[in-house]
Amino acid sequence: MSADLQRWRLILGPAAERSTGGLNAENAGRDAALDWLYGRDDDLGKRDVRRGGARDSDDRRGGDEASIVTTVDWLDSIHKLFPKDTIERLERDAIERYQIHDVLTDPDVLARIEPNPALLKAVLQTKHLMNPAVLNAARRIVEEVVRQLVEKLSVQVRTVFTGSRNRKPSFHRRARDFDLKRTLKSNLKHYRPEDRQVAIERPHFHSRTSKRLEQWQLVLLVDQSGSMTSSVIHSAVTAACLYALPGLKTHLVAFDTSVVDMTSEVDDPVELLMKVQLGGGTDIAKAVDYAAGLIENPRRSIVALITDFYEGGSESRLVHTTKQLCEQGTQFLGLAALDEEANPSYDRNLAKRMADVGAHIGAMTPSHLVEFVAERLGT
Repeated sequence: MSADLQRWRLILGPAAERSTGGLNAENAGRDAALDWLYGRDDDLGKRDVRRGGARDSDDRRGGDEASIVTTVDWLDSIHKLFPKDTIERLERDAIERYQIHDVLTDPDVLARIEPNPALLKAVLQTKHLMNPAVLNAARRIVEEVVRQLVEKLSVQVRTVFTGSRNRKPSFHRRARDFDLKRTLKSNLKHYRPEDRQVAIERPHFHSRTSKRLEQWQLVLLVDQSGSMTSSVIHSAVTAACLYALPGLKTHLVAFDTSVVDMTSEVDDPVELLMKVQLGGGTDIAKAVDYAAGLIENPRRSIVALITDFYEGGSESRLVHTTKQLCEQGTQFLGLAALDEEANPSYDRNLAKRMADVGAHIGAMTPSHLVEFVAERLGT
């Protein structure tokens, strides 16, 4: 049976075996793993799709493989049988689509699972279900994914806030400022035809414009309702990366129907995320009132409100406070999403009312927020 026929058999299911032939042992294992997860889809019956032929729907088999019984077994199988991007998709579907919570409540499962952003999101949504031993195991996922996110964003923050290149040469030899074009031009006379190489006797480097930041204040207001989980994660990471910048005083405030100032934990995003309580109602007006009370110099302040704009409190009070902040010179930024995809889902009517009184409304990735802050600080 050719590789193409094997793939078609995996796609079309057991009913196609009369045309494609059976699966080899490895692909039978893949079929069993896929069936264990997607065979529980209620929509299959409605569409008369029979993943496993005439067997009982609770006996999840694939080909000649033994039944995959536990989530641990399934995880072991997919890590042996599929590439990394497919594994991440399968794990995400297990958690988000099929609510297989033992992926996040069984220490044995947590020890095997590969940390990724989807799992971090799921940990934050289900950590209230975990006993202390399981929560300690889940912390590994939080730490690893946060480390990756901080590492990535920190590079962007340094690029934005450490100065841009100009055409002037520099005597400071730093790899990131290496001037390839000028170096090649000035060393062409040292070209060695026999080796087809240019001998670099004198490398050249760019200089950078200096950055002098005057004191500014940034207040990040983060809606911690369940639908905003991704934005909560990236807000914590963004605040941690901005917190240590000279000339910028950063606050991080989480809210639902109450307001919690988490600035004291902003330099430890892992601990901060482990303390966040997702879910509940939303009182955006109360949070914006709190932010207004933090402002020290209105004309050197930015309030970044990260929410879906579905207000459970007073919309009129929210719009009124927003208008006051904008009129006094504070930069007010309303974000419907803050994550790597920045796909917004929000109450457009309330967002428009806030835009009408001077707020900037949109959706941003963390790197775009960093650029916005840098522009306002005059860097």
